[in-house]
Amino acid sequence: MPRPREYPDDLRQQLLEAAAHLLATEGTEGLSTRRVSAAVGTSTNAIYRLWGSKPELVRALYLEGFRRLGEQLDQVATTDDALADLRRLSDAYHASAVRNPEFYDVMFGSPVPGFCASPDDARFALSTLEVLIAGVARCVEAGELAGDPEAVALELWALNHGVTSLGLQGMLGDPDEVAGHLDRVLDAALAGYRRLAAPTKAARPAPSRSA
Repeated sequence: MPRPREYPDDLRQQLLEAAAHLLATEGTEGLSTRRVSAAVGTSTNAIYRLWGSKPELVRALYLEGFRRLGEQLDQVATTDDALADLRRLSDAYHASAVRNPEFYDVMFGSPVPGFCASPDDARFALSTLEVLIAGVARCVEAGELAGDPEAVALELWALNHGVTSLGLQGMLGDPDEVAGHLDRVLDAALAGYRRLAAPTKAARPAPSRSA
């Protein structure tokens, strides 16, 4: 006979959401197995059954953030306009952070002392960058951008991450203002890479967020 289901299917997600929220609002002091389990009305046994330990729960938060980012990037359709597709990937990155700010902090803020991603975890995290590298490579192949795809992708990521992180900290105004800053930064960067590709292409404006 199949083993009876001990926990609801969505309990894992509920616990991760609760853990991320407690970490963001109360710091590491609030991230106890007792507090996390109580937040969703279950016992600490659920956490130990699902992850084995509190450190593994933190690791799960880290991986969940990148899983959500990858899911958001995967929703960007590939069209005949490689440059517009690249811009939509940038927008998807920002949107994922805005929708999951507490996970974003775990992904890049290292809010839990002692947590260090394993080599396998880091590889999984960086796999999301491969989507951006592929997007840049399409633009280079189409003659829209110039440069090494990996280097350009890293530079675009750094720009996006910087604006996004400052925006989440409330340092760049309201969400519309943050979006405006991001538009201008990415437009300027893409225009620069386009000028390197071919001076004649510089006349074509970079696709906006609404493209």
